[in-house]
Amino acid sequence: MLVEFTKMNGAGNDFVLIDNRERDLIFSEKEISRLCHRQRGIGADGLILLENCKNGKADYAWKFYNSDGSQAEMCGNGSRCFAKFVQLLTQKTVPFSFETLAGIIHAEFVNNLVKVSLTQPIDLSIGTNLSWEDQSGEVHSINTGVPHAIHFVKDINSIPVKLWGAALRYHKHFEPRGTNVNFVQLMPDQSIRVRTYERGVEDETLACGTGVTASALITARVFNLSSPIKVLTQGGDILQVGFQWDGTRFYNVNLTGPAEVCFTGRIEI
Repeated sequence: MLVEFTKMNGAGNDFVLIDNRERDLIFSEKEISRLCHRQRGIGADGLILLENCKNGKADYAWKFYNSDGSQAEMCGNGSRCFAKFVQLLTQKTVPFSFETLAGIIHAEFVNNLVKVSLTQPIDLSIGTNLSWEDQSGEVHSINTGVPHAIHFVKDINSIPVKLWGAALRYHKHFEPRGTNVNFVQLMPDQSIRVRTYERGVEDETLACGTGVTASALITARVFNLSSPIKVLTQGGDILQVGFQWDGTRFYNVNLTGPAEVCFTGRIEI
């Protein structure tokens, strides 16, 4: 069976998107891995299916899968690509909502950028001392739809992201499901640079939306910074994280950045 797809990227984090509203395509982990394989398939960090929202709580729904075939609750860059995908299919220019495993996400369009209002973060933890590989230091954590660990570094270019990221991703502190891992450098202008090791991809990606968001929120707490915070990703794009803090929790969290179509095509499933 031939299936139409759209390949998109959000700040270099790339996805295969398929309109599944008028059919009921079900993909196995093996099929998802093949679709996302960069030599044997389309090549992507994840697969996103556009579906109808069956409970009426949102305008649309999605199913999001990592490149290894595992289903994930949320993806910030994927959510912006999803919003742009819906706009391309429906010509929507007004804000709309879609249901994810992490909750309902609201999307709107700001000039040529996409802004998504994320679910309220949970499980904020500041300053846990951990050891990994031959390193030790403070690791902070927060769940911005999926769990993220954050470690601040002085020179982000010198960090062995895949080695350290894997060690922290599987650290016993984050068992049983593990965590995504972000290495963050605070810049003189109070923006940040972020490099992310993504759970499910099991490697560094050029950007991670929920990781960018988690890194910005933790930076705000650790260094007492106010909203918004600009974030430079490894792919070279700048994302912006907005939020409010009431002294105990973050709320009204949003992520703004690009979402671009790479190409469209058909592939045999």
